[in-house]
Amino acid sequence: MLRVAVPNKGTLADPSSAMLREAGYRQRREGRELVLADPDNDVEFFFLRPRDIATYVGAGQLEVGITGRDLLLDGRSDAAEALALGFGRSTFRYAAVPGRLESLDDLGGARIATSYTGLVERDLDARGLRGQVIHLDGAVETAVRLGVADVIADVVSTGTTLRQAGLEIVGDPILESEAVLVQQSGADADPRVEQLVRRLNGVIIARRYVMIDYDCRVETVEAACAITPGIESPTVSPLHDKGWVAVRAMVERRETNRVMDELWEVGARGILVTDILACRL
Repeated sequence: MLRVAVPNKGTLADPSSAMLREAGYRQRREGRELVLADPDNDVEFFFLRPRDIATYVGAGQLEVGITGRDLLLDGRSDAAEALALGFGRSTFRYAAVPGRLESLDDLGGARIATSYTGLVERDLDARGLRGQVIHLDGAVETAVRLGVADVIADVVSTGTTLRQAGLEIVGDPILESEAVLVQQSGADADPRVEQLVRRLNGVIIARRYVMIDYDCRVETVEAACAITPGIESPTVSPLHDKGWVAVRAMVERRETNRVMDELWEVGARGILVTDILACRL
């Protein structure tokens, strides 16, 4: 039975379960189970703290798990990223009082407060710098004001909380993070894991793309297909009226309205867009 770790709480918990559910796996309904068997798919799910998941997977106690890229790299476990899942995106950056740092080269000798000591130490090593890394659990924005640190390193979204604390972002991001599927580094190929990856990839693609169908004149089909090239090639089928064909192709969801406008301009009609529930490409 394939053993899969799923976040038990936090921002990754609900999206992880939703993706697995879309991939055809059973998921808990009331949020209290710590272990859930899915006998139809020969999978057992373990609901764990996101920060612990890479540790269990890296040690070989569980075959795969879902966690954040930031947590994976911060923990220094023997686990590796197998698939980026496209949700839970965040940016990890340094911040300080305005004027404290001209650039990240000035981090040498600074006191840096963070909840991600592994990430910061790794980044300092890569820059050839030495600093005092201070571990804090929870919010770190007040560490500078309270005199505990000179700089903080934390997850940043809009930067509003930092500005309220009198801090500004310095330099480029340390890390662009998102939810990832992880497995033990150097693990042998496992058909069960490969099947899980295919299913999750199918969900990712289904969320990113829609199916577009339309009719166009035979003489405009090349121009229309140039607008909707599809993943490999669009499907073109003759209609009862010999002068018209029906075209079907996948297009990126975010481009849907632009594509519809361009198709209309070249003479396409009967333009329909439908969701894709699942796919294998």
